[in-house]
Amino acid sequence: MSVFTTVRPSFSDTVTFFISAFEQKVFLFPRSVRRLLALLFDVFSSFLSLWAAFFLRFESIQWPAGEQWIAYLLAPMLMLPIFAFAGIYQAISRHSGFAAFITVVKAVVVYGVLFLCAILFLKLPGVSFSVGVIQPIIFLVITGASRAFVRFRVTGKAMHFNNSMISANLLIYGAGLAGVEIVNAIHRSAKFSMEGFIDDDVELQGRTINGMKVYSFMQAKKLIEEQRITNILIAIPSATRTRRNEIVDKFRNYPVRIQMLPAVDELADGRVTISDIKEIEIEDLLGRDPVPVDQLLVQQAIAGKVVMVTGAGGSIGSELCRQLLAAHPAKLLLIDNAEHNLYTIHSDLEQRLKRFACSLILVPLLADVTDAGRIDDIIKVFAPAVIYHAAAYKHVPMVEHNPREGVRNNIFGTLSVVEAAVRHAVSRVVLISTDKAVRPTNVMGASKRVCEMIFQALAAEPGHSTFFSMVRFGNVLGSSGSVVPLFRRQIREGGPITLTHRDITRYFMTIPEASQLVIQAGAMASGGEVYLLDMGEPVKIIDLARRMVELSGLSIRDIDITETGLRSGEKLYEELLIGNNAEPTSNARIYKANEHFISWSELKKALDLFQTAIVNNDIENIKQYLKRFVPEYQPESEVSDFLTLEKNNRAVVHVE
Repeated sequence: MSVFTTVRPSFSDTVTFFISAFEQKVFLFPRSVRRLLALLFDVFSSFLSLWAAFFLRFESIQWPAGEQWIAYLLAPMLMLPIFAFAGIYQAISRHSGFAAFITVVKAVVVYGVLFLCAILFLKLPGVSFSVGVIQPIIFLVITGASRAFVRFRVTGKAMHFNNSMISANLLIYGAGLAGVEIVNAIHRSAKFSMEGFIDDDVELQGRTINGMKVYSFMQAKKLIEEQRITNILIAIPSATRTRRNEIVDKFRNYPVRIQMLPAVDELADGRVTISDIKEIEIEDLLGRDPVPVDQLLVQQAIAGKVVMVTGAGGSIGSELCRQLLAAHPAKLLLIDNAEHNLYTIHSDLEQRLKRFACSLILVPLLADVTDAGRIDDIIKVFAPAVIYHAAAYKHVPMVEHNPREGVRNNIFGTLSVVEAAVRHAVSRVVLISTDKAVRPTNVMGASKRVCEMIFQALAAEPGHSTFFSMVRFGNVLGSSGSVVPLFRRQIREGGPITLTHRDITRYFMTIPEASQLVIQAGAMASGGEVYLLDMGEPVKIIDLARRMVELSGLSIRDIDITETGLRSGEKLYEELLIGNNAEPTSNARIYKANEHFISWSELKKALDLFQTAIVNNDIENIKQYLKRFVPEYQPESEVSDFLTLEKNNRAVVHVE
């Protein structure tokens, strides 16, 4: 007796095998061959439907005879040109949907009307009126069903293939229009397995939309565990930041990745696609709902005028340029000494201008703000009415280790801009300052405070018509060198997250909000004001790190957080005001302060001393001059300048 037994396949298994093999062969054919097959099938269907119509009319099998052959020839002769004109053979079956079915119905209706009219006109013996009515109906059933079957087979295989590649089980928060639209895109994607909707509307809960059940949040909690949900998509484009925060907070204790659809005005053509899905970033949560800006005031200050932005390629400068587009200046001068940054912002603005069909002229100018001659030429030739001075070295440790360059760039770059502005009667100059200028512990903050004092002193100086104002704010989320991009990279790499101190706090604001308020503050200035932006509540950096970990779908137990110690010149917390005299303005997010300063004549003498110390790379005197003119400055006693340290080390080695 044989150890092996032969298993004979059943008849149904054999049929299934041959059908599957035939389908695979057919879908490998060139498109032209598949179109020919579809055409031949429709010809056959016209014959078959006419034969069935005769059968139903006479209740017996009727083989074509005599002049009935004319009807059999007439059917495909009418059908083929109508179907071809309707574009039915141009459609791709695997992508055909309801719209394609409607096209088939319309074509068959036209065909049916013409076929019936031909039957009535020819009065063929043995071909009755009822045959002309029944045949198009049967023909519609066959053609419609055949195309539905092909689509079902193809999409069924695609869904089976997609299911094998699915990487995320998804719940959609929001069963509104955007949520329903994105479902159709998700079904065609191999990326997600859609498990249902979550919605706070009690009337929707328990119902089904496109075959997907709508759950309450309490039901969703159980579903997350049972179905191993990995992703929550917030499909509410109109949600405010406050509302978005509330939703995200609901899922803080669950290991799910939170994603979202962008705001309505960010969606391409107002339609939702799979590519619109983006990760929820910390900027989306820490940012606040906007406060209306006085557009009339901004338009009066900017519209139709030449505007200049220094540091145009930086984080703040580039966003200032984007925001300025909405105010419709006649010409926008982009000033930066970094070629790549200038190229990037210029290209970005050009693309935006094409979309908005704006007539604004962009002028990218490579220039260093410390090159007084170059800056003077630019202002003289282009005659800007408004200047936003954002060019500065801003990274605290970098400037602390290179104090000479920090002072040279920040203070003397500012000096060259303001002196040229006064010479050529620029209407307004706005300085982008920082909270680190308040009671500074580092060279960067002290140098920015001197920049503020230059603006204040010139604003009080008679004999010129330029309005000088300053806007002081804290950290902006996502700017180059900030903790957010650093933490994001460290989380992506699996950790550890490094922070300098567990108790360190910072004020944060989104770049678009800061830039918008800078433009508003500059427009309302009357000269000499220090404007403070309301930064909200300070944020502990360790809490920021933990929140970013949660948003990534991980637990804080999955990634280590380590302390590295405060860096040179770094403070545990920042302040926005030196004194206590902040006054409200017409905008709820902007305050005005009148900080102390020294006269322009006295300050000019101090700047001459700075210039001598810079030429001699005299770091000790540079810090002493900063201390003299910024009494709140508390410099570190240790030398931090890399160049000086290296000179000292070599001197010691030489002596030994």
